[in-house]
Amino acid sequence: MTPPGPPFARAAKRLLDVVFSSVLLVVLSPVMAVIAAAIKLTSAGPVLFKQERIGQGEETFLLYKFRTMYTENSDAEHRAFVEAQLKGEDSGSSADGTFKLDDPRVTPVGGMLRRYSLDELPQLANVLNGSMSLVGPRPSLDWEIELFSDRHRARAAAVPGCSGLWQTSGRNRLSNIEMLDLDLDYVDNWSLRRDLTILARTPSAILRGDGAR
Repeated sequence: MTPPGPPFARAAKRLLDVVFSSVLLVVLSPVMAVIAAAIKLTSAGPVLFKQERIGQGEETFLLYKFRTMYTENSDAEHRAFVEAQLKGEDSGSSADGTFKLDDPRVTPVGGMLRRYSLDELPQLANVLNGSMSLVGPRPSLDWEIELFSDRHRARAAAVPGCSGLWQTSGRNRLSNIEMLDLDLDYVDNWSLRRDLTILARTPSAILRGDGAR
């Protein structure tokens, strides 16, 4: 898979990622410390959640997030929900208009973190090590990739991102297929200017909650 954009533009994107993620990790470290304490004091288990995801070129990498769920849980219901959408068996949204389960696995603190995307702050470390970018397609799970059409698998040409068109266009108010279509649009029409536009829109999308849950 050929990465989108000319080499000099990709180099500029990487420089932007390194500078911004380094600064944000320092500036937000007090906030991250408070979040870590809140997680540790309110539910049993590790502060960080680590999970293998599929990145650029469909290579596996380890993604970091703050833990938002109780430990020792099953993802069977969530997996069935996503699989039904990706197979075209269920295109309907939930009662609140989002394409997201009301997940009993999520802790009270985790629900708040998810609403404002604070659980994703550790992904800045992924940006710094190059496995993710500030902007790009949503990083997928291995079993999700197996359900993608050949057309949608082309999204793996880009480095996955902390933010993207999905996050700034409605997030969980969009179906999984709509999300994949946005990822393809991003890859096909990528530019550094577009990345900067998405980054500029990200804070307001986070503050609105924008379908997050």
